[in-house]
Amino acid sequence: MRASIEVADIFRSAGPAYRAAHAGHLSLGQLKVMTAIENCRTAALGGHVEACDDCGHWRIAYNSCRNRHCPKCQGAAARTWLAAREADLLPVGYFHVVFTLPAEIADIAWQNKAVVYDLLFRAAADTMLTIAADPKHLGARIGITAVLHTWGSALTHHPHVHMIVPGGGIALDGTRWISSRPAFLLPVRVLGALFRRLFLTRLLALFDAGKLAFFNALAGLASRKTFLRHLSPIRKKRWVVYAKPPFAGPQAVLAYLSRYTHRVAISNRRLIGFDEAGVTFRYKDYRRPAAERQQVMTLASGEFVRRFLIHVLPRGFHRIRHYGLLASSTHKDTVALARRLLGVAVPVEEPEPDEPPDHRPPCPCCGGHMTIIEAFARWCQPRAPPSSASPIRGNAP
Repeated sequence: MRASIEVADIFRSAGPAYRAAHAGHLSLGQLKVMTAIENCRTAALGGHVEACDDCGHWRIAYNSCRNRHCPKCQGAAARTWLAAREADLLPVGYFHVVFTLPAEIADIAWQNKAVVYDLLFRAAADTMLTIAADPKHLGARIGITAVLHTWGSALTHHPHVHMIVPGGGIALDGTRWISSRPAFLLPVRVLGALFRRLFLTRLLALFDAGKLAFFNALAGLASRKTFLRHLSPIRKKRWVVYAKPPFAGPQAVLAYLSRYTHRVAISNRRLIGFDEAGVTFRYKDYRRPAAERQQVMTLASGEFVRRFLIHVLPRGFHRIRHYGLLASSTHKDTVALARRLLGVAVPVEEPEPDEPPDHRPPCPCCGGHMTIIEAFARWCQPRAPPSSASPIRGNAP
């Protein structure tokens, strides 16, 4: 069922004024995201007419924008991605590990998204791979699927990486599978200390190489002395790495991934109201006890748009990455080896279907299959609905 309020409705209403007020300060990527969301599933992108093969009911379906920041366009992408990942799952427990940047670094990341987000990925992955390979801990090569999220529940800038990690790995000599303890993967304090060291060392290297830029309130950090002074307090802080209890089997992993991999900053389901007072939505306040975390917030429409656009990623930036056993270049061979070491049969590959799966919703009247009977171009409307003499019957939804 269509949500009563959508992010697209807010952008269509508040977008023109926001563009005018911030002319020259919005990136091309942000402008493209705004336009894509506003036009998604409207006549601006064209579409087609579908008719039920059984009862003849017909409906108009407009094309989607397929932008990765659009709340309405991630379902099909998630299904395709998950189907490819299912073959890589092993019959072992899986752990969920989260690496988060301190607020002092998050401010720098906001002005240097591509290089700092990339550093976050690499430092977190190297931390996991290094500690897992240490014989004092696991002594094995592990696999990692990592997903970048840049938002907190209230749309604030909160960059962190979610990792899904099998509970074990292949021994460094490749001869056996080493399992982790049932409810314990790696020590989080050790992970946090190495992550802090790797990240800050490499961040300073980026600064020295002239790959960081600073603007507005952070302009003073362009001085190396000031930059080092800014980093000094967080060198002494504990960087928290959060490890959740293991999932209850591979299917639970898939269910989790389906919620997290293609998520955007806010879903339409969280929106409650939109009027002259602003945008009202649900969020979680993790500083409160679990029973009181669900809260409601209202933001001025311009502030809502601003917070949403904070999370637009640089063009071409990959927000889902694989490391170790799951690294894309070798993952087929390493997953096959892991299955042999675990004594698990290799899954039989299903033949490719002659036609891609049809994800169109069934007929709302009888549940029958809907067939496309007409397509129309951008900014056009379909021709008049089928006449009463036609075998196609019904009313447009």
